[in-house]
Amino acid sequence: EPTLLAFYDAIAPIVSHDSLDHDRLYALSRYGKGEGHDYLNCPLTREEYEGFIAALTAADQFTAHDFDQVPYFEGCLPVEEMARRGKDTLRFGPMKPVGLPDPRTGREPWAVVQLRREDRAGQMWNLVGFQTRLRIPDQQRVLRMIPGLAGAEFLRYGSIHRNSYLNSPGALGPGLSLRDDDLVLFAGQITGVEGYTESLGTGLLAGINLARRLEGRPAIVPPPTTMLGGLLRYLREADPRYFQPMNANFGLLDQLGGSAARRLGGSRTRDMKRQLLVERAQREFEDWMRAL
Repeated sequence: EPTLLAFYDAIAPIVSHDSLDHDRLYALSRYGKGEGHDYLNCPLTREEYEGFIAALTAADQFTAHDFDQVPYFEGCLPVEEMARRGKDTLRFGPMKPVGLPDPRTGREPWAVVQLRREDRAGQMWNLVGFQTRLRIPDQQRVLRMIPGLAGAEFLRYGSIHRNSYLNSPGALGPGLSLRDDDLVLFAGQITGVEGYTESLGTGLLAGINLARRLEGRPAIVPPPTTMLGGLLRYLREADPRYFQPMNANFGLLDQLGGSAARRLGGSRTRDMKRQLLVERAQREFEDWMRAL
């Protein structure tokens, strides 16, 4: 039974599926357990690993205010702190290659960075065990040294901070209400959304749904083709075991299909794709508003 009020102090980066170099990666769960397509693996040679560790330990990290200084839990140490404990610490920790042989060679690499599928459509991938206090420019520079991540687009950066929030997939039902009491609604950061706009959107939706409930009408949620709807779907459908806060990003939206996908043709450039996603979201959000 997942904890309904969770305290986490570590968040790992999330990267976009479209930005990965899949020629450098392979899909496999450790020891072949589970569904292999839930994990992508970035294999490193000894030379690549040692260069990565050197860059990681030399990178600049954010230093919190004195009042925000707290001891780290051993289970969620920043990745740079683990690296400073010894050059092989990560290779026997989150970068452990045991049980992850590269199918192209049949051998286990020197080290592996695992990416875990963060959403059902596989558009967002979490760097497993890579919670960090590195400043954003250094996260970009150092983490792009990982094979397959040279052109990575970061949908969420890693961070270490104190943050209380609901385990929403286990606690909340449709429309931001408690599963066992639909007159108790939550909004803002406590639901597991990150950002001012995201918090504002959930606040407006909670108000709408409370009014509907008092009028005897069911809760209503925007479609997942819209940013607010995609964010609400993440809060509802994420795996409770790994649930962490999320900000608005294009990886939350339903992928394009039908005529919209055909308009992209063979180019499928990121800017064109996102423009079509925005146009679709605006149309469908307006339709949803008219149905309130």
